[in-house]
Amino acid sequence: MIQRSARVQRDTLETQITVEIDLDGTGKSSFETGVPFLEHMLDQVARHGMFDLSIVANGDRHIDDHHTVEDIGITLGQAFRQALGDKKGIRRYGHAYVPLDEALSRVVVDFSGRPGLEHDVSYLAARLGQFDTELFHEFFQGFVNHAQATLHIDNLKGRNTHHIAETVFKAFGRALRMAAEPDPRMSGILPSTKGSL
Repeated sequence: MIQRSARVQRDTLETQITVEIDLDGTGKSSFETGVPFLEHMLDQVARHGMFDLSIVANGDRHIDDHHTVEDIGITLGQAFRQALGDKKGIRRYGHAYVPLDEALSRVVVDFSGRPGLEHDVSYLAARLGQFDTELFHEFFQGFVNHAQATLHIDNLKGRNTHHIAETVFKAFGRALRMAAEPDPRMSGILPSTKGSL
C-alpha cells in the first residue's frame, strides 16, 4: 500500500509552520497555531475529509494573523501535493454541498496541477471573534498555489457569518476527500488524457 501521508516544515522570517497529514486517516486533528477560529475551521476539514491532520505554527502574530493564516494555507497545500504523490489512481475531482441552518455552500476541487481559485463568498461580518474574515481568501489562495489545485468556492445562501464559514470549510473537507480518494477503476492510471498532472 502506498503511503499517502506527508510532513512538511516551512520556515520563513515571518512564520515557522509544520503540517503532518495522512489522507487515509480517521479525522483526528491537533492544532497549535494561536488562531483559534482557524483551528475550529481546520478541525472541520479533518473531520469531514477523514484526514489525520496536525498543524503547529508560530508567526508574527504581534503584527496580525495575516502571515500565519496564509502560510498555513501554503504549507497545507504543500503537504497535500506531497501526500498525493504522482496522483495515479485518485478520483482527481471532488465536490460537496453542505448546509448549516440557513447557510449553504458548494466547493469543487480539481487536483489538476494548475493553481486557480474562485472564492465567491461574502462574509457578512468583518470579524469572527478576533479572526479577520478577509484572511479566509488568503488561506485558500495559499493552498491552491502550493497544492497546484483548482478550487471553486461558492456560498449560495446564508445570513450568519459563522454558519457561512463553517459550511465552506466542511464542504472543502468533503470535496478534498472525494478528490483524493483512490478510484478502484483507475488503479495505477493517471486521471488525465494529457498523461500529466
